[in-house]
Amino acid sequence: MTTEQLTIFAILAITLGLFVWGRWRYDIVALLSLLAVGLFGLIPPQEMFAGLGHPAVITVAAVLVVSRGLLNAGLVDTLARHLTRVGEQPWIQVATLTSIVALSSGFINNVGALALFMPVAIWMSRKGGSSPSLLLMPLAFGSLLGGMLTMIGTPPNIIIATYRQESGGTPFGMFDFLPVGAAVTLAGLLFLSLIGWRLTPKRKEEQDTSKDLFEISAYLTELRVPKECKFAGRTLHDLMAAVKDDADMSVVGLVRSGKRKALPSIFEVLQEEDILLVESDSDSLKTLLDVTSLVLAAGEDQDQDQDEEKKKKKAGEWNLTEAIITHKSILVGKTTSALSVRERYGLNVLAVARQGHRLRERLGKLRLEAGDVLLVQGQEESLQSTLNELGCLPLASRGLRIGKPHKVLLSGGIFTVALALIALELLSATTALVGAALAMVMTGLVAKDEVYDSVDMPVIILLAAMLPVGQALETTGASDLIAQALLEIARSASPAIVLALLMTAVMLLSNLINNAAAAVIAAPIAIKMAQGMEASADPFLMTVAIGASCAFLTPIGHQSNALVMVPGGYRFGDYWRLGLPLSVLVLVVGVPMILWFWPL
Repeated sequence: MTTEQLTIFAILAITLGLFVWGRWRYDIVALLSLLAVGLFGLIPPQEMFAGLGHPAVITVAAVLVVSRGLLNAGLVDTLARHLTRVGEQPWIQVATLTSIVALSSGFINNVGALALFMPVAIWMSRKGGSSPSLLLMPLAFGSLLGGMLTMIGTPPNIIIATYRQESGGTPFGMFDFLPVGAAVTLAGLLFLSLIGWRLTPKRKEEQDTSKDLFEISAYLTELRVPKECKFAGRTLHDLMAAVKDDADMSVVGLVRSGKRKALPSIFEVLQEEDILLVESDSDSLKTLLDVTSLVLAAGEDQDQDQDEEKKKKKAGEWNLTEAIITHKSILVGKTTSALSVRERYGLNVLAVARQGHRLRERLGKLRLEAGDVLLVQGQEESLQSTLNELGCLPLASRGLRIGKPHKVLLSGGIFTVALALIALELLSATTALVGAALAMVMTGLVAKDEVYDSVDMPVIILLAAMLPVGQALETTGASDLIAQALLEIARSASPAIVLALLMTAVMLLSNLINNAAAAVIAAPIAIKMAQGMEASADPFLMTVAIGASCAFLTPIGHQSNALVMVPGGYRFGDYWRLGLPLSVLVLVVGVPMILWFWPL
């Protein structure tokens, strides 16, 4: 073993360790790995950043923009609107939801497809009185299965398509993944619908999911500003500042001269006889009354006002919703008071839940984490855009409303033309999809300020950095050594066993690190294995593509798994209960199908 090979193995071992540790984000780890191979001279200096212009990286970025355009147009919403009519039987709900999300994931970003259908799944489970845990994990796994259907369904497929070209062939086409991917996806969906959902944990004992996660009606109180009150003539900000260290409260409405104002400005000047609608627990309410000299509104008037407030809610003037904080949210690691969420965004954070339980700490001082579920209140017309700006994903509002589709034909037409150009080999996938993304922007389906928000930059940087690292694995001969070791293990075995061994190794890798990184590391090894057996590289590359999409054992293997962890009330160890039999099923179905459609 040469010094260069020892060096690349050491760099990869440290890189994998940092990926699994998770202390630093995966794009930072990938850049450190790229810097290391460059400093040790394992790749030429002029090729260190060549990954930024790699077709796979550009294609992934274009697919993300196109996905945003399709979602903005409401193309998938037209499917989601009808899902609430499928009934309350869990297996029917699982079958319907996973099938639709898998089909959607074949053509748009699978995390985006999951994000669209999560509110539907949670609403359906609550309406039926069942736990969301029965639906959300199968839904996440369905989004991963659906990514296997087409070249653009998931980044590993795009990477594998380009590696085929580098191995001396032409890139895999748009639907070259379909025969094997469809068989594996169909088998997986049948398993999830008939058996798999029964293996998910039922967390009813931790949280009564037939009701809302946050019961807030007990905390609604109306307070009156009496005559000669010291806060009359002062701002609402002054009032809240007076009790910020001693009471946890939110002012969600103001009544003045019989007219109600939802979410009054923090700089609203209070007047005598104003009535404030306050969200507060009993201890904070007592403190608020003692410090501010506000008084409880009269019982009869209060009941009448609360009835009117409920009517206002139903009329859609303001809205409550639950939202999950994503990993890209600006709220992660910060407090709502530090970001001035109320003042800057016009959004009330009424409650926070973590790991399926409502937190009782002071909201203003609580540092938020990715995966926390917020109960928020905001103006109905701006609530969705505000959550997008904060990097939060709405889960289930009080009464599900799915937006009406618009420009569906335009977005569908642009996408269909791009697919046709790729399928007919008139344009490369990169060129056609970049053109489709540009058309989405020019027609207004994707706003100009949404273009770069649509692109998941950590994934782009990950790919751009890891592709040269994968090249170093090949140029140093390290991939030859790994391939030879695997071939020695399977020397007396059949081709099916060899492919099964390779798929298992890639599956395990994809459960620990990003699936795109797993594909980049495994693809050169797969090509060397094929050369060692004097066989076609196609079945080996297809095996890597399938294995990289099967991160079913842990919540850290894929964003879809992490996204459902908190809303489903799952623990780290829950995933393998459903993921392990599903992974075995993929092996049993996938390997024979690969050998059938892509013979050695």
